[in-house]
Amino acid sequence: MLAYLIRRFAFLVLSLVVALVVIFVLLRLLPGDPANALLSVNATPEQIAAARAQVGSDRPLAEQFARWAGDMVRFDLGESYISGLPVLPEVLARLQVTVPLTVLGFLLALVIALVAGVAAAVGSDRWYGTVLSGFAQLGIAIPVFWVGIILVWIFALQLGALPAGGFPRDDWETPGEALTALTLPVITIAVVMSASLTRYVRAATLDVVGSGYLRTARAGGASMAQALWWHGLRNGSVPVIAILGIELSTTLLGAVVVESVFTLPGLGNMLIDAIAQHDYPNIQGILVVSTLFVLLVGFAADIVQRLVDPRLRLSVSGNR
Repeated sequence: MLAYLIRRFAFLVLSLVVALVVIFVLLRLLPGDPANALLSVNATPEQIAAARAQVGSDRPLAEQFARWAGDMVRFDLGESYISGLPVLPEVLARLQVTVPLTVLGFLLALVIALVAGVAAAVGSDRWYGTVLSGFAQLGIAIPVFWVGIILVWIFALQLGALPAGGFPRDDWETPGEALTALTLPVITIAVVMSASLTRYVRAATLDVVGSGYLRTARAGGASMAQALWWHGLRNGSVPVIAILGIELSTTLLGAVVVESVFTLPGLGNMLIDAIAQHDYPNIQGILVVSTLFVLLVGFAADIVQRLVDPRLRLSVSGNR
């Protein structure tokens, strides 16, 4: 298992390096020069040359990448072309909104999916199983921004129970106001995310329900709930864990859209502003942090899968 962990971590590092190269190259393939962010429309050739020298875009690409990657090693994401402020503190400040939004939305979606997925599988030949499966299918087809708009119309505009958007100026110094501001965005993410998760939980539960060991447990006198809890939980969770890792990463990306709908000062809104202003350091910094998050989630899901399922640990030992 230790050898596998080392190999898996090495693969994570390699994936991160490849991602850094792809991010750097793709941004340089975009039309326009990064120095344009510093210039007015009527800039003279001398001003353009000075701006390119300031941001380093007049140097060879290999040299630009080497300097950028070197800064990455020192946890330096550069400085914004627009504000002149360091990127890393700004990204960390925005994560105070994006991370709670992502985690709370994902946890709520997971709870909904576990209850609805198991119920849909156990009652697959009953009316409520069909209804739950239908809602899950419908939820997948609904765009996340549309769910957000509907929730704003009902709970903010019609009922006046929750704010339509925004976030407290003092961030989490008033936790109650911050949580209130995140309520509708979290529900929006949970509604959309739980739909796809419910399908995976239902499929995994159906596999467990049809297994021989569960029938044996039922024949021994256990109820369906007891048999699922004692024998089905671990076996059914293995394929779902891999999906959870993917879905958690997707939740972070979906938060970009939700932050725009609810005007939350998170990483998503920062990325949209950076793209509109051609602020390359901010764009690169956000993409690097997001990529690192996705890779770490995948790494953690892979390890948890092997801890839960002894067969995977044996296969790892056999391949060593």
